[in-house]
Amino acid sequence: MIVLEALADHARIADIAGAAGLPKPTVHRILQTLVQHGFARSDGQGNYVCGPRILSLAGRFLQRLDIAEQVRPILRDLQQRTGWTVHLALLSGDEAVYVAKVEGTKPYHLASRVGMSLKLHCTSIGKAILATMSDDEVSEIVARAGLPARTENTITDARTLLGELAAVRTRRYAEDHEENEAGVRAVGAAVFDHTGGVIGGLSAAALVHLAPVVEDLPAQVTAAAEAVSKALGAH
Repeated sequence: MIVLEALADHARIADIAGAAGLPKPTVHRILQTLVQHGFARSDGQGNYVCGPRILSLAGRFLQRLDIAEQVRPILRDLQQRTGWTVHLALLSGDEAVYVAKVEGTKPYHLASRVGMSLKLHCTSIGKAILATMSDDEVSEIVARAGLPARTENTITDARTLLGELAAVRTRRYAEDHEENEAGVRAVGAAVFDHTGGVIGGLSAAALVHLAPVVEDLPAQVTAAAEAVSKALGAH
């Protein structure tokens, strides 16, 4: 990480090593690894610059930020109507990543933060995403990522998870009953892009014993998710 940061301002190994506070041989080895993976590029004369993969990652990250800012009014409206903390997360491999968060009205803050990754099997956003997939696709993800227990309420059995997802498909929203974090419950729904493919999900979360009472919370969450999807071009 510190070599990458130094690479943003320096090109020669000696300067990169000085900025990173590392020996030149160590920096040289790290740079060679970065070159192999596309994160750096050498001009053959001892100078290094950021590689194409850095630009690709930066573009993907900026795209996420653009999406979050584009739909933030929808997230804020849901928060104001419910008092719950509202999250938007985008699918990233076998996990999802929070890209936006609007704190609830109660005087506490949930541990979630923008940039934090979340498991799919134990969160309302994650289960809403999984419910858009076939059972075979879900089983493939489970085989790769496993079903680690986050709390005593976490679903750790694949068959039980598939049964839960069948219910999510019917009601069009998912629930997290202290499955990811003790004392926190959430309701989530999937978000789609202009291609009709799932790209993430939206949720409203709160502490179990301090959650504002909202009788139509699932309907409000699903409506907000649909509004986000429409804003992204989904039909």
